[in-house]
Amino acid sequence: MQYISGAQLQEVLVTGAARLARMRQEIDRLNVFPVPDGDTGTNMYLTFLVALQELGQVGDDSLGAVTKAVAHGALLGARGNSGVILSQILQGFASALAGKDQGCAGDIAVALEKGVEFAYRAMSEPVEGTILTVARSAAEAAREAAERSPDLRRLSLHVYRRAAETLTLTPEMLPVLKKAGVVDAGGKGLLVILEGMLHVFRRFRQEELLTASFDFLTGSGQSTPRMEEPGDIRFLYCTEFLVRGPDLKSDELRANLRHLGDCLMVVGNGNMLKVHIHSNNPGRVLEEGLRHGTLHEVHINNMADQTAELKQPKKPLGLVAVVSGEGLAKIFESLGTDTIVSGQQTMNPSTEEILRAVERVPADRVLILPNNSNIILAAQQAQALSKKEVRVVPSRTVPQGLAAMLAFAPDASLEANVSRMEAALGNVLTGEVTQAVRDATVDGQEITAGGWLGIAEGKLVTGGSLAEVTEKVIGALVATGSLVTLYHGKNVSTAEAEEMLAGLRAVFPGAEFELYYGGQPLYHFIISVE
Repeated sequence: MQYISGAQLQEVLVTGAARLARMRQEIDRLNVFPVPDGDTGTNMYLTFLVALQELGQVGDDSLGAVTKAVAHGALLGARGNSGVILSQILQGFASALAGKDQGCAGDIAVALEKGVEFAYRAMSEPVEGTILTVARSAAEAAREAAERSPDLRRLSLHVYRRAAETLTLTPEMLPVLKKAGVVDAGGKGLLVILEGMLHVFRRFRQEELLTASFDFLTGSGQSTPRMEEPGDIRFLYCTEFLVRGPDLKSDELRANLRHLGDCLMVVGNGNMLKVHIHSNNPGRVLEEGLRHGTLHEVHINNMADQTAELKQPKKPLGLVAVVSGEGLAKIFESLGTDTIVSGQQTMNPSTEEILRAVERVPADRVLILPNNSNIILAAQQAQALSKKEVRVVPSRTVPQGLAAMLAFAPDASLEANVSRMEAALGNVLTGEVTQAVRDATVDGQEITAGGWLGIAEGKLVTGGSLAEVTEKVIGALVATGSLVTLYHGKNVSTAEAEEMLAGLRAVFPGAEFELYYGGQPLYHFIISVE
């Protein structure tokens, strides 16, 4: 096998994604801390899934067209640091193969090298022992193989073996991995994707598509529905949903929905369809969908409201914050945030979701607060894609984001606010309390699944009840005269939180305490110490 076509590359990508779907939970469990947000595998899978869905819009099956579509989808769908790095690898891959009908071993080697170049460039401080190292080793192996033989099957085997060997060495490169007894999760995700290339290139048995989501690849190839212009709304409600069921027919559902509105798109076949339509009767649309199967991920938006948002008077400066929890969202809004992006720990927002939030803000200059270290890269990618003047204030935690909001000055310039808000990030310490999702040993501490654990400025705190661990976290952060603010999650009642607060005031009489409802999932308490 000396050349690969666009169609063959699609087979490679789909097979790799199918393996990633099967392995994503195992990859998630490689997170060093056994906290509920170990989502590297899920982020990579969801990024890859959006990338593959973009193939449904490609009419040209050349290698260059396929890689361009996949790279574009990954760029918008990137979630978390691992997803952003994966999207950058695909960006470089596409740039190297642009305009090619098919590719040889040398082309694939160049493409992998370019992907590594893009990925390293995206990181302000690249860390070895991560997915970056595994990707670089894979690219080096591809170059060596291409120079020895034109056979793509040999190349795929050499690349996979080198990547696997490098992955086993990541604990030696990163002490935190060695202490936890795990390999790098992002590197493992990349290796799983490379297994897809190996299986297709070597003509191993065909992988089944393990998730119905890949049925999008067999869609009708319709163009993306056009956006309504203000004053051009004949059908008021934009309705989107998924239909799941056996032996679904996109043509049949499309014919049944056509008379209910315009901008209709029904994509997929098999056991899942995706529907988009503008209609004046979304109820009838949903009823028709129910005739074919069960409904999922239903979204109905009033486009008149969306148009009204476009007509809002422009502000000199806007703010977007990524927040999880209704209480925290209200606090950020009260401090002047224009748009909240839901940022669940186990479902980081994609680059596209952040970008859409930026575009909704009635301002040409916009600040983004990621409030999570795993969202900063996606926010920076949204910044690069937006036509607005955008800056990312790299808040790594919710308390840092709130500290930045308190430093925000609406009448000051964009750059002045960036300077003020970045300086404020260092004025607050962060603690978090949650339950372990698995047994683990971290820094010599034995952790049992379901046990309480805390994180104080990145350091693990364990031992005892919820109250005891919370006390230990605060003890690791507090000093005399400190202001301690607790945000209790949705799994802690107000009465429980107030009882906890009374106990903490007795233990730390020299500190001042405040308590707010955050409503965040997974983390019972988020703690800010100033």
